[in-house]
Amino acid sequence: MITYKYIARDFAGQVKEGLTKAACETDVLGWLRDQGCTPVSVDIVSTGAVRRWKLSPLQRIRSGELAAVFWQLTTMVEGGITIAEALEGIAEDIENRRLQKVLRRILARIERGGTFSEGMAEFPKVFSQLTYSLILAGETGGDIGAAFHRVAEHFTSRDRLARKVKKAMAYPAFVVCFVIFVVVIIMTLVIPRFREMFDQFGAGQLPGFTQKFMAVNDFLVSNAVYIIGGVLLGVVLITLAYRNIRSVHYLFSSVVLRVPLFGKLLRQAFIANFCRTMANLLRGGVAVLDVFDILDETTTNDVTRSALSRTRADIVSGSAIYLSMAGTRFFPNMVIKMVRAGEESGSLWQVLERTADYYEEKVDAQITTMTGLLEPLLIIMVGGIVLTVVLALYMPIFQLSDLRAG
Repeated sequence: MITYKYIARDFAGQVKEGLTKAACETDVLGWLRDQGCTPVSVDIVSTGAVRRWKLSPLQRIRSGELAAVFWQLTTMVEGGITIAEALEGIAEDIENRRLQKVLRRILARIERGGTFSEGMAEFPKVFSQLTYSLILAGETGGDIGAAFHRVAEHFTSRDRLARKVKKAMAYPAFVVCFVIFVVVIIMTLVIPRFREMFDQFGAGQLPGFTQKFMAVNDFLVSNAVYIIGGVLLGVVLITLAYRNIRSVHYLFSSVVLRVPLFGKLLRQAFIANFCRTMANLLRGGVAVLDVFDILDETTTNDVTRSALSRTRADIVSGSAIYLSMAGTRFFPNMVIKMVRAGEESGSLWQVLERTADYYEEKVDAQITTMTGLLEPLLIIMVGGIVLTVVLALYMPIFQLSDLRAG
């Protein structure tokens, strides 16, 4: 049992304070209502001090878990179950304790007469401005079930797109790490054994290619600590510059979008996410200017954020959405044309949904193309490293065999 400190008002409006023990905050709220009191606040008491819910930073709340919660909320609310009952049932079945606490806090807010969006507002690190706006729009429009559905769709589509991009980058990253591992093994275990054998030949009798290879290896081994330290220091300095110097952040953002294969993939993934998110927000009744404010928070790339900011500024000046987007020279012509068609026909969010579907298919095709190109390139890279090592280490052996045969 947990000790809670409560503050409530009775029917006469008098404030009552006290301590009580219960299994959860919901039980305290129910007990207060049975006493004819209106809860004002309920907090956990620990060692004589009052504290609010604190979320453990060690346990993350994944977007997949949030998607599952909102899909369940959609099904239960559309089936006639109240939001409070739905939240209580979902919280009991969740294994993630951090998410469970969040849902129980939202439930407590609702039972005190608040709204779901007010409960979400207490956890800005869990619920983004986008999800908050969708829920708030649903509450304002009187269709909270549809709002839950849109949020669930948002998390699901975003996760699907993120997995595709991660999948495209995982293969080359794995191969590069494997190559580094193999090179380290060769330098620390294989080359020293061959060196013992080469010492019997004499350094001057080794082929020139082998001598240069061994010189490079000796340099890397003897300066390994400095090389690794320099790399780590460089990473730290670059990271600090990226986070604290705006011009450096913008430069990196621009370079990332220009990297062959990967840059195009990231740009297309952003366009797909942009169209999908904008469609969900507009369908939920969010104002256009608010949409661009929310979209600005969905990306950390300065180039894309600059394009969104300029688009919003032009819209404020009275320009049409498609003209504002065209003025940034960032959005593809097809997206601009589709936005124009949707804007002129009054079906913008429907057109944006179809555009998002198209660009998600382009992301799939780009991943397939990129994987097809990277596989032979990586094989050539690995083969080149192996060939260099084999030639350097076995040329003296071949030379010795020729001398003995002669």
